[in-house]
Amino acid sequence: MLLSLMFLLSMGFLSSLCSCFEKQLKRAGAGAGDEADDKGEDSFDLFFELRALQIATNFFSDLNQLGHGGFGPVYKGLMPNGQEVAVKKLSVYSKQGIKEFTNEVKLLLKIQHKNLVILLGCCIEGPAKMLVYEYLPNKSLDCFLFAKEKSPSLDWTKRIQIVTGIARGLLYLHEEAPVRIIHRDIKASNILLDEQLNPKISDFGLARLFPEDGTHVNTFKISGTYGYMAPEYALHGYLSVKADVFSFGVLLLEIVSGRKNSDGRLGPQKADLLSYAWGLFQERKTLELVDSSLENYDADEAAMCIQLGLLCCQSTVSDRPDMNSVNLTLSSDSFILPRPGKPANQGRVSRWTTGSSSAFTKYTTTTNASSTLTGATNATSTTRASGGSSFVEDFSRNSISCSSINEAMEYSATTTFQACYRVYS
Repeated sequence: MLLSLMFLLSMGFLSSLCSCFEKQLKRAGAGAGDEADDKGEDSFDLFFELRALQIATNFFSDLNQLGHGGFGPVYKGLMPNGQEVAVKKLSVYSKQGIKEFTNEVKLLLKIQHKNLVILLGCCIEGPAKMLVYEYLPNKSLDCFLFAKEKSPSLDWTKRIQIVTGIARGLLYLHEEAPVRIIHRDIKASNILLDEQLNPKISDFGLARLFPEDGTHVNTFKISGTYGYMAPEYALHGYLSVKADVFSFGVLLLEIVSGRKNSDGRLGPQKADLLSYAWGLFQERKTLELVDSSLENYDADEAAMCIQLGLLCCQSTVSDRPDMNSVNLTLSSDSFILPRPGKPANQGRVSRWTTGSSSAFTKYTTTTNASSTLTGATNATSTTRASGGSSFVEDFSRNSISCSSINEAMEYSATTTFQACYRVYS
């Protein structure tokens, strides 16, 4: 009886959402003047018919399946006009994916950037709930970066282009979008590549709307991917834009090195990418981190990227640059970076503070010093070993937790679990 009531309530919520979208489109069309006369009818293409998507994907054939994530399977589709699309289908067994579904739709309707994946529309018919995206034939960054047969196609120029594109996309989300957004799951598999290998940030199921005048939120709803999550967020629920900066730093080091952030096959000295990079930096052997498959690369740029990656992964939140500082560094012909301290290595527990002065004081506004997080600076922080890799599954792929819209310090109603749009796991 309870499940039936929840289902009916969910259906009512989705119907209200659909009606709301239609009203928004009508208002947008009415305010666009004469241009709306030409585009008004097309604007309702946001809603795809289930039958059309069934035909486009050959009735969701296994041959058309691109991948499968916590949200459900993703299929390649071919529309009647010849356009290729990627259809993300909500699993019928997912009890709380509806909120994540609506969260992603609402966010992507508000944001447009060349380095963000484009939402073409959605489908809400009966039990069917789907998102329709542009199709990107080159899949995700991890398919190239961590595959020996494909990694050579990512030469140094292309890697810098990818890094710069991701940084610009994050800057847009943090500072330039109509609503401030923290992505919360920046990683190689959530960076899709177009025909020219230009990066597009995807998977906004975990994204959080953020108050414009706030510096952080405290939350008990921890979601993301272990290895990329900022320690203050993973352990204490302290969420700010600097959590995305930390994830970007890990990803930057992966792009330069061509390896995953954690790989036990490399032995204890090299298994953890942050520890290994920090050790090489201290020994002034930084360039040994660079991917050996790169025949030619700019040594100065490579050293800069490694140092920047370490700075993004600092234990102290305010010692990390913001994405504006990151973009300034990447776009500058001459740059001077502060010397990083020891990064917050994955798999370790430490203390963090947001009260110290920022190493990027020239460009960066530090976070609120009145944070509830207190502790030692980089020079005095203590660490100890943490648990095993089960955290990956528990808090990334399988854990589902709902934020309440009435909960203190919560600013969006989201269901949080990983990999809404993971293409090719």
